[in-house]
Amino acid sequence: MNKYTLTLVFFFGITVLSAQDCIKTLSGRVMDFHDGVPLEGATITYNSTTMLTDASGKYTISGLCATSYAFTISHEDCNSQVVTIDLDKVSTKDFYLEHHLNELQEVKVSGAKPNKTSSSQEETIGKDILEKYSGASLGDALRQITGVSSLNTGSTIVKPVIQGLNGSRVLIMNNGVRMQDMEWGDEHAPNVDINTAGNVTVVKGAAALRYGGDAIGGVIVMEPNRVPAKDTLIGKTVLTGASNGRGGSVTSEIIKGYENGWFLKAQGTLKRFGDVEAPDYILSNTGLFEKGASLAFGVNKFTYGWDAFYSFYENEIGVLAASHIGNVDDLIESINSSQPSIIRDFTYDIDNPKQEVTHHLGRLRYFKRFEKLGKLTAQYDFQLNRRFEFDIRQTAELRKIPSIDLELTTHSFTSDFKFDSKSDFTLDTGIVLRYQENFADPSTGVRRLIPDYNKYDAGVFVTGEYNINDLVLDAGVRYDYNQIDAKKFYQKTRWTERGYDAEFSDLIIGDFGTQWLTNPKFDYHSFSGTIGLNYQFRDDYVLRANYALSQRAPNPSELFSDGLHHSAARIELGDLRIDQETSHKLSFSLQKNSETWGWEIAPYFNLINDYILLEPTSVELSLRGAFPVWEYRQSDARLLGLDAKLYTQFHTNWRTDHNFSIVKGKETDGDTPLINMPAPNFNNKLTFQKEDWLGLQMSVESEYVFRQNEFPPNIEVFSPQTGEDVLLEINTPPSAYHLLHANADILLPLGKNNTVKIGATINNILNKNYRNYLNRQRYFADEVGRNFLIRLTFNY
Repeated sequence: MNKYTLTLVFFFGITVLSAQDCIKTLSGRVMDFHDGVPLEGATITYNSTTMLTDASGKYTISGLCATSYAFTISHEDCNSQVVTIDLDKVSTKDFYLEHHLNELQEVKVSGAKPNKTSSSQEETIGKDILEKYSGASLGDALRQITGVSSLNTGSTIVKPVIQGLNGSRVLIMNNGVRMQDMEWGDEHAPNVDINTAGNVTVVKGAAALRYGGDAIGGVIVMEPNRVPAKDTLIGKTVLTGASNGRGGSVTSEIIKGYENGWFLKAQGTLKRFGDVEAPDYILSNTGLFEKGASLAFGVNKFTYGWDAFYSFYENEIGVLAASHIGNVDDLIESINSSQPSIIRDFTYDIDNPKQEVTHHLGRLRYFKRFEKLGKLTAQYDFQLNRRFEFDIRQTAELRKIPSIDLELTTHSFTSDFKFDSKSDFTLDTGIVLRYQENFADPSTGVRRLIPDYNKYDAGVFVTGEYNINDLVLDAGVRYDYNQIDAKKFYQKTRWTERGYDAEFSDLIIGDFGTQWLTNPKFDYHSFSGTIGLNYQFRDDYVLRANYALSQRAPNPSELFSDGLHHSAARIELGDLRIDQETSHKLSFSLQKNSETWGWEIAPYFNLINDYILLEPTSVELSLRGAFPVWEYRQSDARLLGLDAKLYTQFHTNWRTDHNFSIVKGKETDGDTPLINMPAPNFNNKLTFQKEDWLGLQMSVESEYVFRQNEFPPNIEVFSPQTGEDVLLEINTPPSAYHLLHANADILLPLGKNNTVKIGATINNILNKNYRNYLNRQRYFADEVGRNFLIRLTFNY
């Protein structure tokens, strides 16, 4: 009996003691970590009890014991938090959640994706288009955007052109890193694998100052697929096959995410194509062999995170055999002829002339969010770009040695702080420091086109955005300092011919018989600025207006080129007198979007002082054949253009899309047309879509490219065969052309949670003969003929 009595007394004492101790109270607020705004209706859960915060984000919990509790705090569109609190030590506690679209939760690109600027013209392409062009290039995919065309060298070397501008005027951001891959060459395609991107945004013009002040043409921002902040394992494999080129590609990506913020991503791509074919003949030596891989890992928590990223890209590209000519008369005949001078049987072999390019990119990034203040980001990145260009040389042993061997090494550090705690105002300020070294191997046995140089860059920027109801104002300023320090040999005859002996004698540091060794060293101070507005009215109308001032320092090619550019099949001559370009661009756009129809009209005017041109001036015969001579010079220029688009959803299952773009580029002095301005083009597409029929989507597309009627004068060259000067039609554009394309996709279930998307495309359905004014090999051959493509996209 005493035993049971003692037991009852013990439990009664514990109960009394507990009742006496469980009188603790915890109170506080749940707020947005981002801007300190109270969160109404946030849930706080502990044990089996749940409560909600009031309109001011406040909560009070009573009847708690003097012990530790695990509280789960959650709110709509927020990452939940689990916080352990010792009530013996704490009586008040504020909880902070990120009440915004969390960048780690998004896997798909949504229509509400934030813009890179508020007032500039920009457009984004998502995963569907990127998958369609999985076996092609970034430049091919970007042509889907109004106002974006491409400068081609054949079918495999594709450089984006934004509203008439390309090369160093177009900046490419790859996973947060500004690409440094010798973009100055017309036949230097971006060294990026399109399959590493989850979406690509094009900003037309220099308004996105945080990326660079010298992007006179625009900025291309490639962003990867985002990792969900939860325990997950997702992946994708895309297989493509093409009839023209008789090849294909395979790319695969796998993403592992953890609820604690850790993630791991791996991706790889392999492409192999043989000679492509025009409608009437094979384009010999136009094969492609591309390899790429990337790896990323890191941790992204609520208040801080870091990640590491590495990518490898390797590309072997054949250059059309007929583009290298033996003598002046053969060159004249090839450019003025309708068929290439060299046509061989199909092969996968890639022979000289060809390019071999390797690019390594590494990046380390860290961010830290500060309560009611903003976000600090710091990044270091490293790039190594190696370029070999092989020419047709006299012996088999010499053909194994590249004629151009360049190694470009770049180290960059960037940091910015974004003050975004205010709901109506944001301010972003940052710095960039960069060191670059170029090594041109002298053992090639060929005169070096680009010299050794060291380049130093430093920049600082401030941008801001202010919201007033339906009106958004944005503005920014940026300063960049650039120094280039080169060591270059000049033939004394060329030095005197270009008048350098009178202006640059102080650059000579050595005499080597027939050559001068020089040390050109130039400093550039560039100022950029932008101001604009974004006004939304009547629910579905948006008006944008922007003014952007930008300055671009000349690149090494424009300053120092001196010799045969083998894969370009021409002799290029730079000029030490080349100075900065200064652009003043005004752009406007008026846009309407509704469920049934919408349109956008976007005119722009770009006045560029000291615009740098590269244009043909003569023909020169070397030991390796006859080549056109192209020289750099400067002139004030103006570009006036218009981008327009219209869509109609005239039926639940039927939609039409119509795009038109035109740009007129001329020198202001003399009204001479600029070289390589895109011809006006008009694109129309009819799409049928039926989700109930296995997600069926079918489209037919009409592409009409007008003839470019405004072009600079042709040149006269001496023909040894006739003994007189003859007109070389090197600037005359080809005729207009009209192409038809078709595409179809269906989505099939593959197991319980997996799917396979089957797609088929036919390009140039009618197998039409045509030549593109912006293809540098239009002088020698037609464009690619009909091409059947098939795609299998496995999502798992």
